[in-house]
Amino acid sequence: MVQVAARPQAAGEITTLLGRGASFEGKLTFEGTVRIDGRFKGEVFSDDVLVIGDGAQVEATIDVGEVIIQGSVVGNITAKRSIEIHAPGRVKGDLHTPSLQIDKGVIFEGRSFMEAAAQQGRPSTAPVAPKPAPVK
Repeated sequence: MVQVAARPQAAGEITTLLGRGASFEGKLTFEGTVRIDGRFKGEVFSDDVLVIGDGAQVEATIDVGEVIIQGSVVGNITAKRSIEIHAPGRVKGDLHTPSLQIDKGVIFEGRSFMEAAAQQGRPSTAPVAPKPAPVK
């Protein structure tokens, strides 16, 4: 597991980078903004921002606050706030997010679920109460 330490940052500043030519396999948790330009395989968890750069190859289950994709992703993605896929991005997997942007030229193979953030694409398991009979 890779743990990225929190530190004060300017908005949008990248706190960690997995550069081109680098590869990593495992579980990534972080705070701040992380950019992947190399190869990553495993799981990603955060409430913050993940950027998957052009040329990146990611095979992972992703559960983050926001994700911006320009590279290739194979795996299901859950984002609490938003998912953006920009050309020449490629995504193969299901997307769960309240806000989704897919640009022209993107290749997307999967399903998208745009429920409220609280539901995160999971159906409610609460029982439905029967309606009361009308009073006569």
